[in-house]
Amino acid sequence: MKTAVVYYSMSGNSEFTAKKISDKIGADLIKIRPEKAYPDKGIRKFIWGGKSAVIGDTPKLLPYEFDADKYDEIIFGFPVWASSPAPPIKSFIKENLSKISDKSFSVFACCMGGGAKKAIDKLKNYLFISDFKAELTLIDPKDKPSKENDKKTDEFISKILN
Repeated sequence: MKTAVVYYSMSGNSEFTAKKISDKIGADLIKIRPEKAYPDKGIRKFIWGGKSAVIGDTPKLLPYEFDADKYDEIIFGFPVWASSPAPPIKSFIKENLSKISDKSFSVFACCMGGGAKKAIDKLKNYLFISDFKAELTLIDPKDKPSKENDKKTDEFISKILN
């Protein structure tokens, strides 16, 4: 079974987690990025990111390599913005939904606090599924490493491998 980790990362927490998961399970990494980068510093970061998430933006993505036929499982990873997945994830799903609808899905969300559960539920709706094979929520895994985050990540990986 071949797995892809499809992720968007602004501050590096989701990328840190995607690489960690990929290294442990041998998955391919598919990094997605919007054509127009979001502000990544100060209050503008939160205003533009939050606004984009709340209104349901689907930004145009930079080219990426993804052949859905190669994968049985897709793991989505993203930062949580205003209790939603970061908009580039929604763009990826919109572009690929017909090609991935028969796959198994797992998800990880990185956040500074709350909102991850709502974001994961929204992702289920985007994918038209009732549940994920595995779910993981981490609080700032790159910026604030912890044994708790490591334990949760290992449990997530264990569920994917079973």
